[in-house]
Amino acid sequence: MKVGIDLIHFSTSDYYLGLDTFAAEKHQDVNKFYVGIGQEKMSIAPPDEDVVTLAAKAAAPILAQMDASQISAVLFATESGVDQSKSAGVFLHGLLKLSNRCRVVEFKHACYAGAAALQMATSMVRANPNEKILVIAADIAKYDVDTSGEATQGCGAVAMLITQAPRILAIEPGSGYYTEDVMDFWRPNYRTTALVDGKYSTKVYLNSLKQAWSHFTEQTGRTFQDIDYFCYHIPFTKMAEKAHQTLVKKVGATLTQAQFDAQTLPSQIYNRIVGNSYSASLFVGFCSLLDHLKDRLDNKRVSFFSYGSGCVAEFFTGIVQPGYQAVLMSQSHQTQIAQRTALSYAQYLAFYHHPNDGATNVVFTPTNRGPYRLAQILEHKRLYQVVSTTHADDSHAPSPASAH
Repeated sequence: MKVGIDLIHFSTSDYYLGLDTFAAEKHQDVNKFYVGIGQEKMSIAPPDEDVVTLAAKAAAPILAQMDASQISAVLFATESGVDQSKSAGVFLHGLLKLSNRCRVVEFKHACYAGAAALQMATSMVRANPNEKILVIAADIAKYDVDTSGEATQGCGAVAMLITQAPRILAIEPGSGYYTEDVMDFWRPNYRTTALVDGKYSTKVYLNSLKQAWSHFTEQTGRTFQDIDYFCYHIPFTKMAEKAHQTLVKKVGATLTQAQFDAQTLPSQIYNRIVGNSYSASLFVGFCSLLDHLKDRLDNKRVSFFSYGSGCVAEFFTGIVQPGYQAVLMSQSHQTQIAQRTALSYAQYLAFYHHPNDGATNVVFTPTNRGPYRLAQILEHKRLYQVVSTTHADDSHAPSPASAH
């Protein structure tokens, strides 16, 4: 029985900060970002956008194509959770009005949690083929202002429907994984922004790739030559390039630059202009591959390397299913990106510093133009609002709100 991704759709915010604007503000050469880390823009969430509204915007177009009451579980992966106790998935469950006969749980391990949720969903469907599971990977990457991480922010959510007989990707049994207790990136409970040792994290990422690859080959018997396209976790696109160079060197493969680029670049296009989305970034990369290589992926094997700082890593593969093009939502992805509004650095800071996370009561000015928004916090309770049930594929966006 084939099990895997039947539908996939991603969302991002309505605003972005260009790295050219950022570089001008910091009096730095823009090529430090365009070339050095391979990033051009980063999506910035307004105050009334969080992982729940991003997730709802990602999931709604999937639910519109099915009987939503058939969703038997929501597995929500995030490291930008909105509550230390209540799952972000339950907020999402209510916002999307899913059936009460549904299990919901939140997954956390840095950027790895999305892959963990996908693999668990796959196992659940193999155990019970009647399951239809909604996997969400959603995050808002946020670092302190004036740190090296500030240029690598971003946000996004990916929703995936996991079923038997999937129309997009059949996940193959067997994977390689690696865990090591390290402190390369972390966010203590009392902080709203992450701490990172960038150079050390890069070193641990690449070592984890080599270790997970070795385990993968032992478990599956597959080789580098068996894989057509490679998707990596992308905190910034230069990292994916370093990862593929490391893997090519480890296996002793000989590739032309054109072959190297063909295996990896299509999966980096969206990430370059959306920025880091932590647990979602690997799957935003997969959407980028699907959307930019239409008509060329039938029966191709795609690999996925998930890395979560701290650290946990996994390497696994899937086969793209014939006819997958018919169910892609490429237009929605590209419309969302094209309709974003550029922020000045001052407007970005206004979003960044609002709201006061310790506030008991906050009423949010509408700036999020998506179909779902965080309306207010009332006596510490988050209250969400459904603005519209249309989505980017067929909606006409309202007039842009001012970025304040």
